[in-house]
Amino acid sequence: MNAPFPPFPPRIADVFRHPRAGITSRSIAAIVGGYALAATTSSFLALALPMERAQAVLTGMLLAIVACACAALWAFATRSALRAWLGIALPALAMGAATVWLGRPA
Repeated sequence: MNAPFPPFPPRIADVFRHPRAGITSRSIAAIVGGYALAATTSSFLALALPMERAQAVLTGMLLAIVACACAALWAFATRSALRAWLGIALPALAMGAATVWLGRPA
């Protein structure tokens, strides 16, 4: 009788080919990556928007909610779990780096 999961996959890429592993990976990408993207979006926009600080923070927080929802949609709309992770992690890293750069005193 064949087991539904092989005990040791020959390659790590084979793990993500299994439907359950792909859904689990995409779900984690949507939850954790969406939160990271929302946090970096909020911080970046609070520093980058040319308006009063309170309004910039509020606008950044509102747009971060949209970014989190888009990350969840992106995680399940792509062809692979790897693309889902990259499509969420790269913008989050870019905005995080830009936030650090904008937050440094002159």
